[in-house]
Amino acid sequence: MGLLNGKLHQGEMRVMQYEVAAALEQQDYKGAAQLLKQWQADSPKDPWLGIYIGRYQEATGKTEAAEATYRNLLKVSRNARIMTQARQGIERIVTTREAERQDAIAQAKATPGSDEPALLLLDPVAPAQRTEAAQGLAAVMKIDPYTARMQLPGKGFRMYRVGGIGELQYYGESLQAAKTPAYWTKLSELTRLEVFRVRYFRAVAPHAVVVCANEDKQLGTITFTWSEVKQRVTGLLPIFESVVDLGPWQKLERKQKTQDYAHVLDLHLYGRSTILRLCDRTYEFQQGDPFSDKTETAHPPLSQATTRISWNRLTQYIDAQVKSPILSDFTAFGEGALEYIDLLSDFNPYLDLARLKPSNWDPAFQLYSSLCFRRGEAAAAAQFEHQLN
Repeated sequence: MGLLNGKLHQGEMRVMQYEVAAALEQQDYKGAAQLLKQWQADSPKDPWLGIYIGRYQEATGKTEAAEATYRNLLKVSRNARIMTQARQGIERIVTTREAERQDAIAQAKATPGSDEPALLLLDPVAPAQRTEAAQGLAAVMKIDPYTARMQLPGKGFRMYRVGGIGELQYYGESLQAAKTPAYWTKLSELTRLEVFRVRYFRAVAPHAVVVCANEDKQLGTITFTWSEVKQRVTGLLPIFESVVDLGPWQKLERKQKTQDYAHVLDLHLYGRSTILRLCDRTYEFQQGDPFSDKTETAHPPLSQATTRISWNRLTQYIDAQVKSPILSDFTAFGEGALEYIDLLSDFNPYLDLARLKPSNWDPAFQLYSSLCFRRGEAAAAAQFEHQLN
């Protein structure tokens, strides 16, 4: 092949372009690769070489590499025709990628049972991984990187979407593949947990015995050992009251403001798929005092102490008996979950707070505790399986 100053003649470069294009059109990728190697060896600085390398990468399914090749050409080339073809290559890749994405979503939605209600959550991301995770979230969800970065939680998981399990599983798997930690679950996995509202402890040793109400508010007792409590979840639920405040132009107007907080403590019994829920607003401290001989004599009986003192004594005793993890990131989760609660039909909060009107904070806590339960239960099962192996 004739050379001029170490380069292909102009006519020979056009022939090379034609031969590579023909090989790609005939899907002779091996032949195209050999021609490109020859072209690169003979004239590595030929500005058209990059375009045909990009086309070869496109044709062989290496779309990420092809996109990188085209974008690099836009940075280094000043040839208008080359820049136009590089932009067209990027457009082809983006269009093809979006079409594949829509096809995958459509297939996920068409799978039997794919419309079952589900949740998609984002898991916390360490500072060192935030840039990579934000890029993954932006690419999968088609949003700008800045917005994606703001949506990533730094502590505790965050509600991200509600929808059918088929579509959310597709997004979840895509996020994980893009190095963005995500979790998805069917709503039915959460609602099938049994939640009992504890009225009071009848005994605390040698076994704990609680008087509690089931979903239908029927009273009964549950006996359990403290070692069965594998996880605890705490939360503060705002209590709203109607107050009169000064509004614009000094006019009086009635508003709902947070005046106090209800303290809630959930005990998770993995082996029974059961949550025992205690709340300082509904716990019946006057019903006996099984802690009287378990705590310091300086403390008054629970029935004579204030609610806050009684609640503190109760939780301190439980802390002394149970060494399982305590999850207390509910407030941040709840703030992000409130807008999704109305999309979850018939989600029982299992709380009997005296409110002026229903609040989404109550079902948000039930959602948070149930998610913590299922995730903790799965982690414990995986750890047990690992120990067996």
